[in-house]
Amino acid sequence: MENRENFKSRIGFIMTSAGCAIGLGNVWRFPFITGKYGGAAFVLFYLIFLVLLGAPIMVMEFAVGRASAKSAARSFHVLEPKGTKWHIFGYIASIGNYLLMMFYTSVAGWMFSYIVKSARGSFQGLSTTEIGAIFTNLLANPAEQLFWMFFVTIVGFIICSGGLKNGVEKASTLIMTSLLFLMLILAIRALSLSGAQKGLVFYLKPDFSKMIDCGIGEVVFAAMGQAFFTLSIGMGSLAIFGSYIGKEKALAGEALSVIAMDTFVALMAGFIIFPACFAFGENPGQGPGLLFVTLPNIFNFMFLGRFWGTLFFVFMSFAALTTVIAVFENLIASTMDLFGWSRKKAVIINLIVVSVFSIPCVLGFNIWSSFAIPKVGNIQDIEDFIVSNNLLPLGSLVYLLFCTTRYGWGFDNFMAEANTGSGIQFPRCLSFYIRFILPVIVIVIWVVGYLQKFFL
Repeated sequence: MENRENFKSRIGFIMTSAGCAIGLGNVWRFPFITGKYGGAAFVLFYLIFLVLLGAPIMVMEFAVGRASAKSAARSFHVLEPKGTKWHIFGYIASIGNYLLMMFYTSVAGWMFSYIVKSARGSFQGLSTTEIGAIFTNLLANPAEQLFWMFFVTIVGFIICSGGLKNGVEKASTLIMTSLLFLMLILAIRALSLSGAQKGLVFYLKPDFSKMIDCGIGEVVFAAMGQAFFTLSIGMGSLAIFGSYIGKEKALAGEALSVIAMDTFVALMAGFIIFPACFAFGENPGQGPGLLFVTLPNIFNFMFLGRFWGTLFFVFMSFAALTTVIAVFENLIASTMDLFGWSRKKAVIINLIVVSVFSIPCVLGFNIWSSFAIPKVGNIQDIEDFIVSNNLLPLGSLVYLLFCTTRYGWGFDNFMAEANTGSGIQFPRCLSFYIRFILPVIVIVIWVVGYLQKFFL
């Protein structure tokens, strides 16, 4: 088996880990859920929960990865007490990453297809209904969707084939830097629009009366859920990058750096979307249609709209691609750890497996559209439900219990690993909170997710 690589630099680790956490949930779901729940008041609760819920579990993933120097598939084998079965979750986490890519590659493909459509001027002169029909036609066309899905999958694995330093780290750093630069340009353009100030007020000035209108409990839980899911914690997607870093830095500071980057991108997406929506009198809380219908319509009315629209979908595609690269690296590392394969062999086999497994999601919008589960939805909805409503919260619970109970790795071992190195230390005074309160919160998120899905 090939020797394990390490990150070339700390910034490479932060950029790659942030790239995994930063995905379409930041730049797609965050703005429309913020719009739905009243703007700044929601953002305030989101930021609080990001630190209270996300940070401890992220530190645990990094700690398990660094202490074991293995992917999620093998890390529990190394650290679990003799005779226990924690390692079974490692296999489940690996399957979860395949499930995530089975639908995420398709969504990433939509973004890349919209770069081409926007650059060609496909949206110019069309009504809102006609712009909506373009997205409907994309979903109805299996050949077009398959092309873009395969394109994303091939690009992702080509990057990963270069190895950690020359492939994943180099590409993630370049893409993340470009993404941040694109966001800055788009935000400046959106803020310069006539009427953009109303969007800023909506976004930045807390109005708790809007929370009351939506229902305080519902808004708080939505903020809790968004903070929890935005970081991609619970399936070992981040643990792999912990396994690639040295012991020079304590892990709490590294986790907070990644969370800060993730939050910055989410907040900046709001600076692009809300001023643009208010400037043109569009509803910012209308769901996924915001991306594929509302924003192309807004760019239609903007000076040099074709250019700005193309730039926006380049930005969206970069956000999607960073997650694809990070999860692909996890899949490659897991199969290398499990089977002793070379990177080249792991890349080729995973390319074939992910490509084949991603086909049902594409066909679920057209040829297999009749296949659906009541209250869950089509094939993509089913795959998303398994990952988002089950594997992420329950996986986070496994990491929590593994790192805090004597039946697992144990709290003292976790603390020793987390606090090895210089920088911000993980506070021992949080012991009671992460042992007894945080697991209950995670279970509540999981249960309420089911209640909302099937009963409310």
